[in-house]
Amino acid sequence: MPCCRSRFAVSCAPVDIVTRLSRSPGSLHRVMIKAITFDLWDTVIHDDSDEAKRAAQGLSSKKNARRELALAVLARHGPVDESALGIAYDTMEAAFNHVWHDQHVTWTVGERVSVLLEGLGRTLPDNHREELVRGLEEMEVTVPPNPIDGIAEAIAALAGSYKLGVVSDAIYSPGRCLRQWLEMHDLIQHFDGFAFSDEVGHSKPHRDMFASVALQLGVEIHDMLHIGDRDHNDIKGPHALGMKAVLFTATRDRDKDNTTADAVCARAADLPDTVHRVDGG
Repeated sequence: MPCCRSRFAVSCAPVDIVTRLSRSPGSLHRVMIKAITFDLWDTVIHDDSDEAKRAAQGLSSKKNARRELALAVLARHGPVDESALGIAYDTMEAAFNHVWHDQHVTWTVGERVSVLLEGLGRTLPDNHREELVRGLEEMEVTVPPNPIDGIAEAIAALAGSYKLGVVSDAIYSPGRCLRQWLEMHDLIQHFDGFAFSDEVGHSKPHRDMFASVALQLGVEIHDMLHIGDRDHNDIKGPHALGMKAVLFTATRDRDKDNTTADAVCARAADLPDTVHRVDGG
């Protein structure tokens, strides 16, 4: 699945001053964190952990299965050049990634299918087009990836001290499917705010993603701390809004050596203590 305040981040320890200080005449006040937002992919959900399940069931990889589904639906309405389909699909994916990374927008799956069909010079009846869209959207619910080890316990522990929200980009699985995943793993009850890029209209690190959850939780953006695995989206984005941010590296640690995070944490079991340290506890 598709991309300094200090360079000396230590796993599960604050990188810089862990209390936010705001000056007022004649006094010094620590601003407490009131809410925590979680990225989902490679923060709560172990991305691509469903691939082993798919292989065990004799299913194609998601990358191949998506193309096979498009081929099967299109073939009902005329011959399909598989090579041309592959090129068109790859082109659509590249365009999606460009818009995602550079314009902070994630096309819906319906929009991606429209780009694919336009590239092939094909159309589909509405019902078959919807079948293709839903098949692509629901692939990670039909065979779901796993939660990261220990994350359920960490979320439950943090929910006892903070309001919690989800701030997640939707790549193939839209918000409705990500909510289903959270329900399937008995996690959704811990969260009171949700911002999914297909619903908000922008992706991280756009301000609207964090502002949406702040409004739902009844807090100011600068009173939130975000946890995620990507330095650009999950650390620098929140920092630009006055938030605190923790880089979580349990399954993806590509950014750990160059992060500006307030703390770096490698194990879900250590997240509650890490957050409390950043909060000055």
